[in-house]
Amino acid sequence: MMNHSLKNPFNVHPGTVIVGKWHRNHYTIVKELGFGANGIVYLARSGNQQVALKMSENGISITSEVNVLKSFAKVQGSALGPSLLDVDDWPQRDGQISFYVMEYIQGPDLLTFIQQNGHVWTEVLMLQLLNDLHTLHQNGWVFGDLKPENLIVTGPPARIRCIDVGGTTIQGRAIKEFTEFFDRGYWGLGTRKADPSYDLFAVAMILINIAYPKRFNKTSGDLKQLTSMIQEKKELKKYEGILLNALKGKFMSANDMRSSLLQCSQPQPDHSTAQPQKGPSKTRQSKGNVSRQTYAKRKKRGGIFETTIIFIIISLLYMFYIYGQLI
Repeated sequence: MMNHSLKNPFNVHPGTVIVGKWHRNHYTIVKELGFGANGIVYLARSGNQQVALKMSENGISITSEVNVLKSFAKVQGSALGPSLLDVDDWPQRDGQISFYVMEYIQGPDLLTFIQQNGHVWTEVLMLQLLNDLHTLHQNGWVFGDLKPENLIVTGPPARIRCIDVGGTTIQGRAIKEFTEFFDRGYWGLGTRKADPSYDLFAVAMILINIAYPKRFNKTSGDLKQLTSMIQEKKELKKYEGILLNALKGKFMSANDMRSSLLQCSQPQPDHSTAQPQKGPSKTRQSKGNVSRQTYAKRKKRGGIFETTIIFIIISLLYMFYIYGQLI
């Protein structure tokens, strides 16, 4: 989804047919999907196919986003962004408007999907997202403007997809677009330099946003405030260590954060249930100890008795011997 707080400069009405200057493809506008700083996205129809068409007065911005989508297309198995279908210009009386056409990804945004289907989906979708981000980062890009509005859940089966690649930035450069709540610079926890940890900070904030659907205002605006908000929600305390590492920029890659989340999601053994003892029970051990002690005592008494009898027999034999000598 895109921001609806800005003024739409194009005012293209439903039913308008857009014909590309170079490829001559026809697109009939169905409705506006949203608009932001770098253009407007419309739902359009091309033949029997629904598509998303984005137009902008800024040709450089269009070229940049097209390059991102082309880069995504080269990554096999990546479901990060929509597929690129067409790039063209729309002639106007006073010039032309650049536009590109992409796959229309249909489904609820992340927060809506979880509210409708339950928090049980949170870990599944975050693991998918981190896997896709790792692929993106491996190819030299950072998504930048990562937030629930830019994450659509398609399916079944449920699959998270990223839309609105306008903020996607080559690693090492300054982030092009951001939303304050998900921006580490806004919270004073890092720069706006495009690196993998920038996206991982945003993933942590997305998890926090799931627990706080209406978000919250910045007060102290630092790690202390975010830590306090994490500890106030039972559903976040489970991930506290992961969230703090992401907020501090401790993870080296999206794959590292994914591994930590995967480990956290594994069922923990229930120590409250008594486990059957493999060895002898304390009662048996106690009985065994008593038996051994009794046997030892009996053996000791038996030894004394035998010694006494032997002594008496030897004494009697000695007496008989002496008596025989005297006779």
